[in-house]
Amino acid sequence: MLIILFVLPIIMKYVNKKKRFNLMKKSGIRDIDRMKGYQFEAYLKVLFKELGYRPVVTQQSGNYGADVVLKGKNKIVIQAKRYGYKHKVSMDAVREVLAAMFYYKADEAWVITNSFFTKQAATLAKACGVKLLNRYELEKFIVKINPTKQPKQFTRKRSELS
Repeated sequence: MLIILFVLPIIMKYVNKKKRFNLMKKSGIRDIDRMKGYQFEAYLKVLFKELGYRPVVTQQSGNYGADVVLKGKNKIVIQAKRYGYKHKVSMDAVREVLAAMFYYKADEAWVITNSFFTKQAATLAKACGVKLLNRYELEKFIVKINPTKQPKQFTRKRSELS
């Protein structure tokens, strides 16, 4: 009995690690990790187009806190943060996308990253109704949509994507 209690957590950890690896392979998250910010925005545009939205990537600077605007049943503004794996997204991103929600007269505000969020960012987002998608949720989201194109195909410059 004692052996089972000791071995079971190790087996579960291995199984969970294997599941995460398979999900990562399917999602192309490593390709996203190598993208520049504007390439990540273009990739998100393709994902949301698959869902039936009419996505628009905003200009690179002076975009009032929204990198992608989704038009459809609801208008959604997205702040896209493509960071290094260990860099966490701060509450500044939440503040920016919240301002963008009012500027663009959107119904919802989201922050999507290939990384993770600080505790303060999560707390502020919850209080303001901003949806956060971290690395793991992005992987699941990509797999759910199952796009026909993989992230590495979106390596052109922003000017070529418009």
